[in-house]
Amino acid sequence: MSQVTQAQVLDALRTIQDPDLHQDIVSLGFVREPVIDGGSVQVTINLTTPACPVKDQMKAEAENKLRELPGVTAVTVEMTAEVRGNAGPSRDIAPNIKHFIAVSSGKGGVGKSTVTVNLAIALQQTGARVGILDCDVYGPDIPMMMGLSGEPEVRGKSLIPKTRHGVKTMSIGYLLPDDKPVIWRGPMIHQAINQFLRDVEWGELDYLLVDMPPGTGDAQLSLAQIVPLSGGVLVTTPQAVSTFDVAKAIAMFQQVQVDVLGIVENMAGFVVRGTVEGCPAGTPVHIETGSSTETVTTGEGGTFETVAHIFGAGGAERLAEQYGFPVLGRVPLNPAVRVGGDGGDPITLTEPDSVVARAFREIAGKFAQRVAIKEHKSLPILQ
Repeated sequence: MSQVTQAQVLDALRTIQDPDLHQDIVSLGFVREPVIDGGSVQVTINLTTPACPVKDQMKAEAENKLRELPGVTAVTVEMTAEVRGNAGPSRDIAPNIKHFIAVSSGKGGVGKSTVTVNLAIALQQTGARVGILDCDVYGPDIPMMMGLSGEPEVRGKSLIPKTRHGVKTMSIGYLLPDDKPVIWRGPMIHQAINQFLRDVEWGELDYLLVDMPPGTGDAQLSLAQIVPLSGGVLVTTPQAVSTFDVAKAIAMFQQVQVDVLGIVENMAGFVVRGTVEGCPAGTPVHIETGSSTETVTTGEGGTFETVAHIFGAGGAERLAEQYGFPVLGRVPLNPAVRVGGDGGDPITLTEPDSVVARAFREIAGKFAQRVAIKEHKSLPILQ
């Protein structure tokens, strides 16, 4: 039996397409040179993000394709990732950060900082190098949500980011007393953002998530002027007043020529579960939700479950359809989110199997896909 050749291995892998980039993984330059030793084949597939949601599926497909080749007796497929981004020595501000992402909203109170910290941790859990820059100078919540406090270390003329849960962070909240308000005009906000990017030793990062203040003011404009943003992630709640204000944030991003990567709908319903003791299956249960009455039927043992849409439903879908970007995910209401945020241990870490944590991991995967697609459009294809 003849030994399998490198050409045969590559031809087999050419039948595997990246579902987002719509090209085969060999043409995209994902496949490193195969190592062939007799009937043993070792292949490394280097993706554009460690958060790729189809990574396991792609690995299994590659293993199956290679095992089908005549003469192959053993297959090893290693999945790696390299976020390419726009980092480089030509940029004098934070040259080793590959993607700057603004996490924004049209109004306050929608859980933007909660989304930022849980998205950052979900990305870090995949192996990505992640940082958070808290640009909400009027209400810096990142220190509390990450369980950090005190002034950052100074090395020479640079600040060292404070790190917890594997995520680097910087915030004005580290530099001012908790009870001291920030009363700044626009130029001071611009200077602060510039210094947090220029004078902080961020090191090598795949993604820097920038937690923006509510609205469409000085911080958003300054960030877009200082560094090349890879895109923005918008956070809304389902009700009309929130989606109305988010439409203004979308217009702001369009004005400064920043792509909206997608929208996250937070507080998207509250799961109501319970048991009616001694109640047979199939019995209707009427639940008052405030604005309406939900009727559900009991299951075995008198159990029931429904989702109460306290803030309405469908707001994110309407915005996504109107403006042509995807809904990255929906995060339901859960008291554990508040507990984790107040205690500095986000729910993505403390309750990894919860519905909310799974929602944030799904959002991280879709976010990484969108960034990779945008990255691919601006880079040459390796042959």
